[in-house]
Amino acid sequence: MVVIFGVLAVAFVAAQTCQKSQIRLDKNQAIAKAKQQVDFTPRRTQIRLLRQGITSEPFWIVSLSIPGDGANRFRELAVVRIDANSGEVADVKPPQD
Repeated sequence: MVVIFGVLAVAFVAAQTCQKSQIRLDKNQAIAKAKQQVDFTPRRTQIRLLRQGITSEPFWIVSLSIPGDGANRFRELAVVRIDANSGEVADVKPPQD
């Protein structure tokens, strides 16, 4: 009986961990969601999928920008981090006013 409960507990934990690590939001959905978070129309977009934290939860990191004058300068720049499983916006840098 104890073995059955042990196996069920391990299966439950494994199922929860796998569910949290799934990628339900695709690249294009993440870009669209990130664009909703800024008040400018980006001319450049870069996106990366990163796993963060001890549980390796997937996040889309979307960089939106408008180039400025000179090298490495931007008129506008924002980095949006989006949970790839839930689709929730984790943060926006620089934050909106």
